[in-house]
Amino acid sequence: MKILIAIAVASLATYAFILGGCAKKNDTPEAVKQGVIRDLATKFDMTKMDVIVDSVSFSDKEANATVTFAVKGGSASDGMTMNYVMERHDDGQWYIKSRASATSAAAPAVGAPGEGATSATGSQSTLPPGHPALGQ
Repeated sequence: MKILIAIAVASLATYAFILGGCAKKNDTPEAVKQGVIRDLATKFDMTKMDVIVDSVSFSDKEANATVTFAVKGGSASDGMTMNYVMERHDDGQWYIKSRASATSAAAPAVGAPGEGATSATGSQSTLPPGHPALGQ
């Protein structure tokens, strides 16, 4: 009887160790999203934002993530996209290590009325006829 209990305890300990190791890795877009929200919530009211992980690539304890922020219920195309380097700590959670760059989907175009203009993100756009020039 004692042998069976010892085997059961050893099996449970092994199972818990395996699960614990898997849980610490946590290489999922959702885990990265939660890390971004947690880190930014110290500075911003994240309850008013939709956070979308557009893409993420994992490499050991780091991840490169492209994340779009939009007003809750709004369109992601009107949001802002940020590139983050994330770091997985020993607790298995992802933390922002650095911010690589930012683009705005709704960046205003700069140029003469009706002419092609380049936005802050470098994309080409055309202003409607008679529209006043932006950025002057």
